Amino acid sequence: MKIVRKLNAAELGQEGPRVKPWKVLVVDDEPDVRRLTTLNLLGFTFAGRPLELIEACSSMEARQRLAEHPDCALAIIDVVMETDDAGLRLVEYIRKDLKNGMIRLVIRTGQPGVAPERYVIDHYDIDDYKDKTELTVQRLYTTVRSSIKGFRDLQAIELNRYGLSLILDVTPDLYNLHQDKLEDYFQGVLVQLIGICNLGHSGMIASIDGLVATLEGEDIRVQAGTGEFDASPGAMGRRQEIVKLCTEVVLNHGMPEGLRNGALVLPLQVNSQVLGFVYLETGQDISEGDRELIKIMANQCAAALDNFRLHHSLEESYNEAIDMLGHVAEFKDSATGMHIRRIQTYTERLALAMGCTSAEALTYAKASRLHDVGKVGIPDHILRKPGPLTEEEFAEIQRHTLIGDAVLKRSPSLAMARLVARSHHEKWNGLGYPDGRKGESIPFVARLVAVVDVFDALVSVRPYKGSWQKAAALSEIRRGSGQHFDPAIADTFAALIENGDMDDLIEAAIQGTTGLALDH
Repeated sequence: MKIVRKLNAAELGQEGPRVKPWKVLVVDDEPDVRRLTTLNLLGFTFAGRPLELIEACSSMEARQRLAEHPDCALAIIDVVMETDDAGLRLVEYIRKDLKNGMIRLVIRTGQPGVAPERYVIDHYDIDDYKDKTELTVQRLYTTVRSSIKGFRDLQAIELNRYGLSLILDVTPDLYNLHQDKLEDYFQGVLVQLIGICNLGHSGMIASIDGLVATLEGEDIRVQAGTGEFDASPGAMGRRQEIVKLCTEVVLNHGMPEGLRNGALVLPLQVNSQVLGFVYLETGQDISEGDRELIKIMANQCAAALDNFRLHHSLEESYNEAIDMLGHVAEFKDSATGMHIRRIQTYTERLALAMGCTSAEALTYAKASRLHDVGKVGIPDHILRKPGPLTEEEFAEIQRHTLIGDAVLKRSPSLAMARLVARSHHEKWNGLGYPDGRKGESIPFVARLVAVVDVFDALVSVRPYKGSWQKAAALSEIRRGSGQHFDPAIADTFAALIENGDMDDLIEAAIQGTTGLALDH
């Protein structure tokens, strides 16, 4: 993996990355002291970033300035202002009320007798104590530099902790990644890169601009971003520009004009296939050690992308298998086929109403399509018989649950559908078939399908019956609650029917169409 770097901005006429200053709050009731501090720190830079001095003439004004600038790196605070201990009360407010442990606090007093050094250091969470008489230009420079360095290092630690927490939260799901998890993982990696390499902090300092994107054919999808590439609407223009330029870099090995000075582009690739890229705008030189670390983390991103792609390939194969077997059942019996498609939508809506997540509801809905797949093994003269079935014919019909189970057990990925195929005719009271399972021993998804299957069959036109009215079919569901059906599921389904949430499917059943069952 090669890191491509934009080295010469002058040749291309490009600006460097947007650099934000270190914010320093100067709190002192003497205007001359504040003015002298500003003069003594003219031209100060640290890690390529200048200072922005924010002044306050009292502890109360300082509280307002902190509310306006919560990302201050350093506060230089006088002790005696509106009261003899105003500066010390301000320190307590910052640490205890604001719970800001990051900002570096330096006490600077012209009356050391009022606030003795040892007492203040022992009793207040400060980082340095200076007498105004000893704070020469050089010592002020040293104090500010060491304080900002400490702030930066604390931020790096915090970034590492936060980035690591994002990665660890996602790690258990790395072999079952979904879009939201992938974005969390990338965001964690990006934060780790910024923190470990001391590149800065997005959001709070935003001196670094970076993003991670994937390439899916011609579709470029940004996964995570910081600084100018965060999720805000105003960042979209710059995002699109960088995505286009970086795509050219990683796919065509070109170096187009438009990338800023100090920009790093890392391809995310598995073997020779490029899956995406990482882009960072650093504004500073990257050591060889940090370069190697960036490469390692980029490799981890590439592996996650490849796993994500394989996972979704398996999901697509599963969906294709569901559709294929569903079409087999539809080919066997067109009336049953349209019933199958409606059942999918019934099941999804009912599962959502029962409190299932969207992902769970969709899984149950797809599995429900194969509830009658076993009917492929039932003779046509029985399936399509216009009159009542004999006892022997009904026993033959019951075999479709076992046939469906036998068909689906060959594929572990169809385990959910297999539960539905075998158990959707079990009854809450234990008098169903084929196993006589009772109550909650019946799989939840099968209990869902049991209700919607019966209801749709009642309101549908079949060779052996006409369509029931909605009210009559609903009464039958209520009558079976606690006997045939799980009472909680039956009650929830009845509420959906009464609210009109299933009217489109009921109308489709009466007309012999699919309704909305092919939404997915």
